[in-house]
Amino acid sequence: MHHSTTKAGRVLGAALGALALAVSLTACGGDSLEKAKDGGGPASAGGTGGAKGKLVIGAAGFTESNVLAELYSQLLKDAGYGTSITTVKNRELYEPALEKGEIDIVPEYAATLAEFLNAKVNGPKAPEEKPVASGDVAATTAALEKLAAPLGLKALPAGRAVDQNAFAVSREFAAKNNLKTLSDLGKSGLKVKIAAGDECAVRPFCAPGLKKTYGIDVSGIDPKGVGTPQAKQAVKDGVDQLVLTTTTDATLDGYGLVLLEDDKKLQNADNVLPVVNAKDAGSPEVATVLGKLTDALTTADLTELNRKVDTERAKPADVAKAWLQSKGLLGN
Repeated sequence: MHHSTTKAGRVLGAALGALALAVSLTACGGDSLEKAKDGGGPASAGGTGGAKGKLVIGAAGFTESNVLAELYSQLLKDAGYGTSITTVKNRELYEPALEKGEIDIVPEYAATLAEFLNAKVNGPKAPEEKPVASGDVAATTAALEKLAAPLGLKALPAGRAVDQNAFAVSREFAAKNNLKTLSDLGKSGLKVKIAAGDECAVRPFCAPGLKKTYGIDVSGIDPKGVGTPQAKQAVKDGVDQLVLTTTTDATLDGYGLVLLEDDKKLQNADNVLPVVNAKDAGSPEVATVLGKLTDALTTADLTELNRKVDTERAKPADVAKAWLQSKGLLGN
């Protein structure tokens, strides 16, 4: 369950102040600064090539982050850079490493990083009192770019792929009540019990937001955790009606669950984007190479890549390579 706890930490952390963010991420990841599995640190890793210099890519140790790091690494290697991947379990550690240039590139999430930097620059209460992230991806990335620049970081453009909080219902429940969006659920007047963490009762993106933004009649919280097998099973069995998970949850299909669209954008825009050390990896060429990936990758693609790693036990490097080849992005 390591993957989902780390993921839950990241997603939930976005909705909290920085203090809670620090706690949830540290609890999930520990504070080990692990080197890439190939034995060496950045200097020895990277293998052949690298005529254009070496780039160290940071991964945060959960499936999706590992897959994204592989996608970045293989694309840049194909473009003539020497690349290596270093796993750093939490943002408190890898963000300063990115500023110092010990890590050159990290796959990130627009809203979560924007609020992390908001807290770092404007104080721990800033994300609650003066949030900079919202459901609007353009506004959120603009705020992120502004906060990142003075720290020597550059946020590259965000793509369509998004990994943010999401709510799912059973396929039967959706069909019976003609539900495609969270607005549909609000209009239906149905009472729903939510399988989530007990903090759902107070988090603005969870029960309070569902009531306020969508008029959903929340009858209670079943504290089975965020996106856990137990939480999904409860909705599958009809014990609960709604489960809090994420948009790239690859197991929903197996439980007969479907996501309801967040049509009023209650959730912050956690679109995937590369963040780079401006001095070491801020070149237009790096941006162009990574931009090809950003343009091609969808939320469905990312979900499927996660599924292959988590369910079929495929290696992130292998699924990344197969996907890049299928899109014609290697060897061009």
